[in-house]
Amino acid sequence: MRRYWIAWSMVFLGAPLVMAQSNADLLERMKAMEDRIQSLESQLAQLKGAPAPVQEAAQAPAPVPAPVAPQSGGVLGGAGAGASKILNPDVSVIGDFLGTVGNSGPVQTPSLEMHESEVGLQAILDPYARADFFISFGEQGVNLEEGYLTFPSLPGKFELKVGKMRAAFGAVNPLHNHVLPWADRPLVTNNLVGGEDGIDDAGFSLSRVFAGPGGLFLEGTAQLFRGDSSTVFKAYKHDDVSTVEHLRAYRDLTESTNLNLGFSYSRGHSPVAETLINQLYGFDATVRWKPLRRSIYHSFVGRTELIWDHNDVSRPAAFGYYASGDYQFARRWFFGGRFDRSQRFFSYNPLDQTVVLNPAIATQPLFQDTGGSLILTYWPSEFSQIRAQLRRTAYEKSITANELLFQFMFSIGAHGAHPF
Repeated sequence: MRRYWIAWSMVFLGAPLVMAQSNADLLERMKAMEDRIQSLESQLAQLKGAPAPVQEAAQAPAPVPAPVAPQSGGVLGGAGAGASKILNPDVSVIGDFLGTVGNSGPVQTPSLEMHESEVGLQAILDPYARADFFISFGEQGVNLEEGYLTFPSLPGKFELKVGKMRAAFGAVNPLHNHVLPWADRPLVTNNLVGGEDGIDDAGFSLSRVFAGPGGLFLEGTAQLFRGDSSTVFKAYKHDDVSTVEHLRAYRDLTESTNLNLGFSYSRGHSPVAETLINQLYGFDATVRWKPLRRSIYHSFVGRTELIWDHNDVSRPAAFGYYASGDYQFARRWFFGGRFDRSQRFFSYNPLDQTVVLNPAIATQPLFQDTGGSLILTYWPSEFSQIRAQLRRTAYEKSITANELLFQFMFSIGAHGAHPF
């Protein structure tokens, strides 16, 4: 009986001691957790840039970080300043400075001129359309060279362009001045296809690329224009539209050589008289050689184009052509030559060098011009080029012009690539 009293006495006396020890441990752990929470809150406040919460008096306040400077530019939909550019088109400016020394014959050109300044505005509107504008600033005024909307993925793999554009006739007419391999345009372009302005009109263009036999790629283009294009076509009524059709064939001959052939046809009312119909037939060929291992040092491009201009009268068609070659002999140096020969219906006014169109075109004689050029081009970088062209041209009535043309071209901004 005495044993039970001793055991119960030990239980009652030891329980308070155990409970006191457990409470002390619990309070110590809670204190440690509270300190840990306060430390985490202080670190979180520093990351957010807000003042740290007040801690115990014995603890120093946490340092407040310096405010972050705001970024330049606006914010678009919370996406940041850099995203604001998505609403702006790609903008580019290309300058073309041209000078002439020597005897220019019946076609007078300024000794020095800022020949053209082209401003390009290009943007992808949405997944279905793209817009391109090219505005030409010259010393005589401003001209919309091209401005069109492109739908590149229509049903049936067709591509549609709507607006003002250079016609897909031949190899030279679609090109802007700054992508030409010469400082001027060939005689056949000036005499039969409207010169620098060329066939450039408002209308529609529908094209499609498809595979042909034997590794041949074909591109067919059909265009309908208002009918006003320089000295080539003139619309007297709303239905006096002009048309252009072009078939292009492309094929790789070797891994470094390819061949491009083109067949063109265009029809519209003649600017000489409303009753006359002007028809143009064209053939062009381009061969390119660019070895893969030495492509930045050596290359060659050969071009030729033949054009027939037939008015709806009982007289032979005017014919003209050019042939040229450009060889890259160093990384930034190109040397080339061009031979021109072209007939024309019009004559040059010897007083002011303007074109004189004779309404009696059926009896007007054909004039013929012959010329040759040597061209040396240097590219300091991808954004500038310097060119010298020695040109000799034999006009009507034994008039010969000997000229040295020098050209400086430079570009700024993002200018989209032109068709290959």
